[in-house]
Amino acid sequence: MNYLSVESITKSFNEKVLFQNISFGIEQGQKTALVGSNGTGKSTLFKILVGSEKPDGGDIVFRNDIKVAFLNQNPTFNEELTIMEAVFDEEKPILKLIRDYEYHISIVDPNTDQQKKLQELIESMDSHNAWDYESRIKQILGKLGIDKFEQKVSSLSGGQRKRLALAKVLVEEPDFLLLDEPTNHLDIETIEWLENYLANQNMTLLLITHDRYFLERVTNHIIELEKGQLFRYQGNYGYYLEKKADREQVEAAEVEKAKNLMRKELDWIRRQPKARGTKAKYRIDAFHELKDKASTDLRKDTLTLDVQTKRQGGKILELEHISKSYGDKHLVNDFSYVFKKNDRIGIIGKNGIGKTTFLNILTKQLQPDSGKISEGVTTLFGYYTQEKVSFDDTQRVIDVVKEVAEVIKLGDGSTISASQFLHRFLFPPDMQYNPVGKLSGGEKRRLQLLRVLIKNPNFLILDEPTNDLDLQTLNILEDFLFNFKGCLMIVSHDRYFMDRLIDHAFVFQGDGVIKDFPGNYTDYRVWKLEVEKEEKIREVPEKNQEKKKEKSEDGKKKKLSFKERREYEELEKEIEMLEAEKEQMLQELNTGDLNHEELAKLGSRIEETDKMINEKSDRWLELAELAD
Repeated sequence: MNYLSVESITKSFNEKVLFQNISFGIEQGQKTALVGSNGTGKSTLFKILVGSEKPDGGDIVFRNDIKVAFLNQNPTFNEELTIMEAVFDEEKPILKLIRDYEYHISIVDPNTDQQKKLQELIESMDSHNAWDYESRIKQILGKLGIDKFEQKVSSLSGGQRKRLALAKVLVEEPDFLLLDEPTNHLDIETIEWLENYLANQNMTLLLITHDRYFLERVTNHIIELEKGQLFRYQGNYGYYLEKKADREQVEAAEVEKAKNLMRKELDWIRRQPKARGTKAKYRIDAFHELKDKASTDLRKDTLTLDVQTKRQGGKILELEHISKSYGDKHLVNDFSYVFKKNDRIGIIGKNGIGKTTFLNILTKQLQPDSGKISEGVTTLFGYYTQEKVSFDDTQRVIDVVKEVAEVIKLGDGSTISASQFLHRFLFPPDMQYNPVGKLSGGEKRRLQLLRVLIKNPNFLILDEPTNDLDLQTLNILEDFLFNFKGCLMIVSHDRYFMDRLIDHAFVFQGDGVIKDFPGNYTDYRVWKLEVEKEEKIREVPEKNQEKKKEKSEDGKKKKLSFKERREYEELEKEIEMLEAEKEQMLQELNTGDLNHEELAKLGSRIEETDKMINEKSDRWLELAELAD
């Protein structure tokens, strides 16, 4: 069953054709990724699908009985709403019910009609299980790092707005969800939660992302845009890489075969007398088709990274008892480290915990409150910041580079001009003299990276370098960094990127504590899970540890102990009593004798009782399995 049908879509900007007459469909249950190099038209196609951009031609049809939601790169909200109001700003019956309940319970001096309305709302909340729904909404917001529900939207940063928009579309529970770079502005733990959430939800999905682990674990269908054409792969990211290589190999063989045949046909064409030309017109037509096939350009524009690294001396960078706080919030507390040659360090921690502040201290853009930073005389930083550089959109691309250097030294000691280096960075001559404003988001990030590298640094600091870079550019950047001879420090939510390039990590644990962990991100994640598992075991009383073993040594199911049997019987009575208490509270609601304050308290008691019933019922079911 097709949820989306796209037929013969075409889109051009001036003389540049992004894609022409492309068609595809997305079926119910498919989790599809849209991939392609920067500038191929992914974001434009996404905008066309969500209706913010018009195609030059073609048709787009969503199934009319499904709910569609989408997340774009720049979400907008009513600035005066609180976070919870923004989430509930949706005409879904259950959301409207919760919104009405929250409104009426907030009234300080209600009249009789309002008390009656609140009573009706509490009853409706109970009958629709809306208490659990509201709790789930707050859980999603919390998982996305949003916990100040009464905070105004106007006070949120760009990253917080993106997370709020993501929470909003997840809460809506759409049948078909479209996401544009959902992992940007999320820390790694949040990405892993979102990855697991989307992988296990029964929804149809279309997303743009450059996170390869995310692609591997969430998607089961890949659509690739390349040179105005569309290619489809029924599988995840690993399957896509395998089949793409096979396709390119077949294409190369077909083009080579066409070239060989064309040489023979060309010889035949030239030997034919003009008078006989019309007798073999079909063969002449076939020759021209063969010529088109043989002239297919299989060359790819490939980014070339090759810059000279300035030699490092014996002393690189030394940190002695560095501390930095803002008010009561400690971001770095008494941290010391001596950097060594070829250090390859990843920085891990939640958003807002102090990672970027730490980088700014290293590069002397920010002074520590205490401690000493001692830099080697040969150390030359290259700092690629998370914040996008504010280029002058009217300035030419080549002039942006010449501001830093007109001649660039390469790894072999030779030099090339700024224009030649731009060409290696996939900015051909015709693009170099265009204004920066015409570049895509990914192209601007590539230009920002170029400006960092042409300084020939020997200590590279990269703060979220993978944002907005396409998969091809990421692979080439990884190869360059893998062979980089200087020190490397990376902050990135791209786990694949971190795993390949770092050999130890600075883990920001909160309250200014930084742990130096030996290993890459996956090593750290495995270690952390083991630690958390051990902590849980220590927290559980000895009697409960025994209950976790469902089978005894002989493989038979473990029987209830005497204490567990007593607990099992008591739970039945407790659940029965709670159910009766809940029923009594509901009857009390129906009397109409309660004032506003009493109604609010009763609503809270009903919610708390529901929670206790659920918890005790879960435990009862756990023991019931052993009792059978």
